[in-house]
Amino acid sequence: MNQKLFSKDFTLVVIGQIISLFGNAAIRFALPLYLLNLTGSSALYGTVIACAFIPAILLSPVGGIVADRVNKRNIMVILDFFTAAVILAFSLLMDVSNIILLLTVTLMLLYGIAGAYQPSVQASIPALTSEENYMAANSIINTISSFASLIGPVIGGILYSLYGLKPVLWVCVVCFFVSAVMEIFIQIPFEKQALEGGILKMAKTDFTSSIRFIRTEKPVIGKTLLLIFGINLFLSAMITVALPYLVTEVFDLEAAQANRLYGFAEGALALGGLSGGIGAGIFAKRLAIQKSGNLVISCALSVFPIGLSLLLFSSGIINYLVITVCCFMIMVFSTILTIQMMAFVQTETPQNLIGKVIAVIFTISMCAQPLGNAMYGVLFEMCNGYEYAVVLFSGIVSLLIAMGTRNIFKNFSV
Repeated sequence: MNQKLFSKDFTLVVIGQIISLFGNAAIRFALPLYLLNLTGSSALYGTVIACAFIPAILLSPVGGIVADRVNKRNIMVILDFFTAAVILAFSLLMDVSNIILLLTVTLMLLYGIAGAYQPSVQASIPALTSEENYMAANSIINTISSFASLIGPVIGGILYSLYGLKPVLWVCVVCFFVSAVMEIFIQIPFEKQALEGGILKMAKTDFTSSIRFIRTEKPVIGKTLLLIFGINLFLSAMITVALPYLVTEVFDLEAAQANRLYGFAEGALALGGLSGGIGAGIFAKRLAIQKSGNLVISCALSVFPIGLSLLLFSSGIINYLVITVCCFMIMVFSTILTIQMMAFVQTETPQNLIGKVIAVIFTISMCAQPLGNAMYGVLFEMCNGYEYAVVLFSGIVSLLIAMGTRNIFKNFSV
């Protein structure tokens, strides 16, 4: 049956995502920056962020299994309410607890919630619209995420630099609470699947079936996962650690100015995602997935100007402008690629497996992130004064991975 794209329920999902993703972007900006300002250590920063990814990796498969067996609307509502409660608890305890331990635990909870949450959102798209709208629907969700990531760090950076952390926390609590209330009114078609055996047996069976589907029925998805793992390990993790560390701790900038500029840099990163999302939506029918390998190569090539700027210039402003522009371009290319991959998976995967398959993709791609965050945190600390070498290393390895796997995309069939 042909469903229009902006049905009432999909519109409510979109509105709920706008509100909750804004809160998510602001909190993920403010808490790590607070830690970095507090300690000045890239190694500790990278380690804490790496720890935060562990629950997301563990809970993403659980979220996929639950998304196929529980009403996806209920998952979104419960997790948004829980997120609001976690942030509220942090704001009440931050002045009376070990702040580094509290930050680590809070980030682990927030990343874990996000890992369990996202499979439900992505798996709801095929239930709310028709197949010919998958690319456009994914583009809209991705664009919202990028727009929230654009506004969240900018507003969060302004509030944080002017008033400190607590106002950012309070704004985020309100965002997640309002989003949860909004999502109560969404109706997502749901067919309850029979439960055979206990919960552990069900989880094992569901996870095994999704792995079997990826390995035997759609092996090209498995090959693509290896590419995503490598790019996340050597490129995405470098950007995650380098951007805040270089802007706030290395560049010759005054502290308050550095925090604001970091917020704007995160905003530029999100603007790149927004531009890529809009572009993917507008040109959805013209983007040939077989040529997506060129996008990966473009991402890798965009890293080299950052390293060369760090090598050749000592000006903090010049280096800031270069890294901001390059991160913008990386996000444009990577966002288009992500939307293409997700639409392909949604088209090729049966309804009873889609939540689990998406969760496996999220899980494997996320496994690289904590490893990369910890690695680059240590590398930047060891290469103090030679940060350009770390960035160039990231660019060279990413380019080799991209060129070596280019044929994967050429063999895609749709």
